Amino acid sequence: MDENDPRRPDRGNDWVEDAKTEISGMAKQGLDHPSTKPVLAGAAIGAVAGALLPVISLPVGLLVGAGFAFYNRLKR
Repeated sequence: MDENDPRRPDRGNDWVEDAKTEISGMAKQGLDHPSTKPVLAGAAIGAVAGALLPVISLPVGLLVGAGFAFYNRLKR
């Protein structure tokens, strides 16, 4: 298995710590943080999708888009 594989049993809850670190950095540095712009772009794409799709509302699309972009940033 790959040493960065999140399914490894010895990895534990490192992703939680990584998420806390990223969110804290984004909050402190604002647009200067490297994760902020991709997450905002994901939120915008999700909001547009939520506005266009009849089943998904705008706020749900925004949250899903931001969450997906944030997850992709953590995965790297």
